[in-house]
Amino acid sequence: MSVDRARGAVMRLHRLDWLAGGMLICGLLCVATGALPTAHARDAMERIAPLLAFLGTVIVLAELAGRAGVFDVVATGVARAGRGSYGALFVLCVVFASLTTMTLNLDTTAVLLTPVMLALAARVGIAAVPLAMTTVWLANTASLLLPVSNLTNLLAADRVALDPLGLAARMWAPQLAAVAVTMGCLWLFYWRPGRRGARTYVPPEAYRPADPVVFWVCGSACAAFVLLLLLDVVPLWAASASAAAVVVAVHAVRQRSALRASLVPWRLLVLVPGLFLVVETLDVHGLHAVLSTAVGSDGGALGMLRAGAVGGGMSNALNNLPVYLAAESAVPVGNHDQLLALLIGTNAGPVITPWASLATLLWFERCQAQRVRVPLRRFMGTGAVLAVGSVLAACAALVATR
Repeated sequence: MSVDRARGAVMRLHRLDWLAGGMLICGLLCVATGALPTAHARDAMERIAPLLAFLGTVIVLAELAGRAGVFDVVATGVARAGRGSYGALFVLCVVFASLTTMTLNLDTTAVLLTPVMLALAARVGIAAVPLAMTTVWLANTASLLLPVSNLTNLLAADRVALDPLGLAARMWAPQLAAVAVTMGCLWLFYWRPGRRGARTYVPPEAYRPADPVVFWVCGSACAAFVLLLLLDVVPLWAASASAAAVVVAVHAVRQRSALRASLVPWRLLVLVPGLFLVVETLDVHGLHAVLSTAVGSDGGALGMLRAGAVGGGMSNALNNLPVYLAAESAVPVGNHDQLLALLIGTNAGPVITPWASLATLLWFERCQAQRVRVPLRRFMGTGAVLAVGSVLAACAALVATR
């Protein structure tokens, strides 16, 4: 019976589970065979350990806040505020997705906002694809402003040497530029008349959470997490862990059935170390030299544009997290602006291939679960236009505000 149960569990694994497990096995084999020196592997794991702690706890926070109705209340409020106007709904959805990405991490946008927006589309009878594309594109291009917005920003924290408000002061212009280009591409490719379906929509009824106590506690925990982030008084993983502990506690008291092991993003916690080990191995065996030549040492405007282009291109070929870690060492220590441009490329650029960022992989999974299909050729074609436009615009804004 136990063998049959184990076989059934294996058969139920999602293909992304196989990808995550395979990547980790490859990474461990690289270490075991000596292809990746132990010291390099140890350094990489020590660096990403706080990121994994943050990722695990913030996803639990977001999942339970979503179950409490926090995102449903906001999404329904956005639709009601649009009052049947597609133009108003478009702007409000952009703001909603951007703020979620900036304050709660791009993976939260992919994991939770995508199904909420798709459910909202079904509820009010509007096309699902425009809303779906809004979440996946802004999950990436709106992740420049704060350390919490993207794990690459956390990886860059030591080298950039800026606190959350300092990073925001340096990246607000690039962030606005990236979002502006994203809005233009969204409207052109997915939201304009003829693409989105109906001309108007009927605003939904107000959403009422099933348990107001759980809703208010979870909403307050999310707000406290954002406040701790901005004040920068505790490590990011500690802020997310504290907020997650609050929402777990309230669910333990009032909705114990919601607490399951599946809340923890095991797939991500397996995939991320594997990705880093594999790309670190490639870095040791020639990738570093290639990136050093490609990025160059010019800290001026051309060097910044070059770093952004390399970051975006390599992220779509591999994945933005390990690519940033590998490319960071190719940027001269004193070239902080060039490093920020590299961040722009690895954050706003990975919108072409499905594997370019973890958020995009998660988004594809959620869309598949909701039976929403975006043709891959169209996804990659429109994503290429966005990647080039947003990276160029954001890098230009970074140059202009030096």
